[in-house]
Formats: sequence, C-alpha cells, structure tokens
Amino acid sequence: MLKATRNASLRTSPRFARRFALVLLLAAFASASLAGSGVQAKQKNKKNEPPRGRVEISTQPGGYDITIDGQPAGPTTDYVRAIELDPGPHTVEIMFPNNTRWSHVFNIVAGRKECIALNYRPRTISIPAIAVSPCPYPVNVSAPAQVGDGDVVTFTADVDYAGQSALNYTWTVSPPAARILSGAGTPTITVDTTGLGDRRVTAILVVDDGSGDRSCRQTAQAATGVLSRRLPDGPRRFDEFPSVAFDDDKARLDNLAIELQNNPGATGYIIGYAGRRSRAGVGDQMGTRAIDYLVNRRGISRSRLAYANGGHREDVTYEIWLVPQGAEAPRPTPTLDPSQLRPTPRRPRRD
Repeated sequence: MLKATRNASLRTSPRFARRFALVLLLAAFASASLAGSGVQAKQKNKKNEPPRGRVEISTQPGGYDITIDGQPAGPTTDYVRAIELDPGPHTVEIMFPNNTRWSHVFNIVAGRKECIALNYRPRTISIPAIAVSPCPYPVNVSAPAQVGDGDVVTFTADVDYAGQSALNYTWTVSPPAARILSGAGTPTITVDTTGLGDRRVTAILVVDDGSGDRSCRQTAQAATGVLSRRLPDGPRRFDEFPSVAFDDDKARLDNLAIELQNNPGATGYIIGYAGRRSRAGVGDQMGTRAIDYLVNRRGISRSRLAYANGGHREDVTYEIWLVPQGAEAPRPTPTLDPSQLRPTPRRPRRD
C-alpha cells in the first residue's frame, strides 16, 4: 500500500507534469513535420507528373458508348470530344447498334492528338433474291474535316460486303509528305500531318476480294484539311464557296467556328456576293444569316465576327477570311458591275 501511494504522488507532482507536457509538445511537432513533408512530397510528385496526350472523337450521329482499355469513357458526341490519356498504347472501342463494334489501338504520344471521326449508317434488312455475286458493294471512307498541323488523323473505311472472301485493303495517301503511321492493309489507318499546314491530306482506298471480278474491286476516298498553327501577319483566305443551300453553308461555317476556337486572337471576316440574277437585298441577307448562325448556334462572340457586302459575282458566293488582331481587313473583289445584273423578277401574287 505504501509503494502504490508513493507512485501515485510522483505522477501527480509538478515536475512530472512538466516533463509529460514537454513529451506531448515534441510528439506534436514531429507529427506536423511529417505531415508537412508529406504535402511537399505530393506537390513535388504532382510537378513531376509526365505530360499527357489525347484522343479527339466525334461520330455522326452521337450518343454511342466509348470504352478505353476496357473501362467506360462516356458517350460520343457529334462534335469533337477530347479525352486525355497517359502516353503509351490504349485500346479505344465504340459500340454501335446491332452489336457493331469499332476498335483500334492507338499509341498515345505526349503533347499530340489522335483525331477520330466516324459516320454510322444503319443497315436496312431486306430479303432479296439470292444474288450470284456479292459485288459490287458500297465502300465509304470517313475522316475529320480539319485538323491542326502535327495532329494524327484517322481514316476509317465502312465496307458493306456480304461475300465470304477475305478483303484486301490498299491505301494511298497524298501529298507525298503525308506518312501512314499504322493500319496499312486494314480498314483503318492513321496519318501524320506534321509539316502539312494549309494543305489537304487525301486518303484513297482500294478494296477487292481477290476474285479478279472488276465489280468486286471498289474505290473510295476522303480528305482532311490541315490548318497551320500560326496565322500569317495579314488576313488569310480560309474558305470560298457558292451558296446553294443554307444546310450546306452551315457545314462550311462550322469549320470557321472551329478555327476561331483554335485561334482566339483571330476575327472571322465574311464577304457575301450576290449573283447576277439575285434580287435586291440578297447580299445583306447572306450576312445576317451567317452571323446569326455562328453567334446563336455555335457560340462565337459577335465581337469576333465581321461581314461585308461584296457586291455581285456570277453566282451567290461566300468568301471567308481569318484576320489576325490589328491586321487590315480584306477588300471585296466583285466581278460584275450594276449594268450587268439581270435580277429574277418576282412572280405576281394571285388573289
């Protein structure tokens, strides 16, 4: 009993209490130091993380499930969707209806993009008479409309062949500086666009079943425009096309919207030319329609767009320029003067 009482008195003495508090203080300081070094280590590791590459995917239409290396990656969209990936090989799969699966292995390189654009056309089921030959058969080649200089563009073939023979795929790309990176002899190839700014890369595919029948040898092609990464000092002509139907005009204006998003310092300058037989006011209507579509449907700021009525040419025509900040705007180049116009008369109204 005496020994127990003495030990209790030592634990409750002031000297013991001071020593105990000092021990707790040292333990807390050591814990904080370890936590701080852990945060610094995490921040250092974060700075040392390797750069990543990306794949840019779009399908027409959108809404199909994507898996990357067997893991779900969300649905496709009808506009470009970017997915960041670590460098190295990655398997990208897209599941279309009726258990139709598109798959390709990409070797992702840090700082580079793999550009994919696929068109899905559902097959109709019919019960025709038994055909003697599966030929001819439809072949379609899909590719992105535009990529940047140095991007990797993917050309993909859709072949609706009902025969039993193995098909042979022969690809040819131009210009000669374009280089096939992978996929030769298969339905899908990837092409390096380095150094091809302001040019077009064309891929021509020849498919045959080895039978020697000319109708079993089919050809298709697709082209992708390669945009320069640097705008010139002055305005650059981006596109010029006749305006036949506004649905077709939209596709060309979509390309302008993408270019303006990639070059935030540029202005889209649109010049509209009425045709020889156009009625009065057509030139101004062209500008209103194009600007309204780019602002309200594609989200381009109105301050980055300009329009000029260019007068008259033989046909109704759009001319689109990219103007760097501070550069002088391009001048219209009409080819007809007012004395040469032959506007189509309006039909009289019937009461």
